[in-house]
Amino acid sequence: MERTFRTLKANEIDCRVAQIASNWLTLLLYKNARVDMDILDETVGAMNWKREHLRDNANCVVSIYNEDTKEWVSKEDTGTESFSEAEKGLASDSFKRACVNWGIGRELYSAPSIFILPNKDMIPKGKDSEFYQNDKGKYETKTRFNVSYIDYDSNRRIKDLEIRDNKGNIRFSQLSKEVEKQFLKTSQELSKLLNSVEEKDDKFNRDRFYEYFGVKTDSQLTEEQKLEAIELLKKTEKAKSNEK
Repeated sequence: MERTFRTLKANEIDCRVAQIASNWLTLLLYKNARVDMDILDETVGAMNWKREHLRDNANCVVSIYNEDTKEWVSKEDTGTESFSEAEKGLASDSFKRACVNWGIGRELYSAPSIFILPNKDMIPKGKDSEFYQNDKGKYETKTRFNVSYIDYDSNRRIKDLEIRDNKGNIRFSQLSKEVEKQFLKTSQELSKLLNSVEEKDDKFNRDRFYEYFGVKTDSQLTEEQKLEAIELLKKTEKAKSNEK
């Protein structure tokens, strides 16, 4: 039996603030337990894996059934408590770590150092700034970050990575030249189509079109959203042409 688990998709990866100061923060990439369960179900089947917790949830054993030898193969790891719901957090963490032993999400360990600087549009001082001090003097941020694009090399190491904030602004980008060229090509095609549809359809509203994707400008669209937008605009153009 040889099981190869796929790499994580962008929407399966969460970002967590690791360190924060007045003018910078760092992010860590991680997965949650539901992602592990979904990938186990997807790869080996819901009936072919199981989990067992030991030492008051400190350890988790994840076992996968080997159909060739007709036996269970197990891998185990230890977790750490979370700040809230300690027992539940410990069980979840030990499960996630055991799944890493199976290879699920191990590629996240190849992530680059992710430094985020404050948004220049934010007020630089006080609680209205993006990075502010709470009542205890510790820095916090209300900004949330997400992985908008990720790709891997042949060794399953992170090759391309783009991170945006909850307003759609790109806050970290480490892309290969080929991906940058592809992104530029997509953006140019989208811009051309938007202008074309506006010229041909006086009822077309660009702001409402952006609103459909939850953004205000085309620069806030992810690559996946841009490709979806292009397909929608092509259909709109085709429909207008058929009306003539």
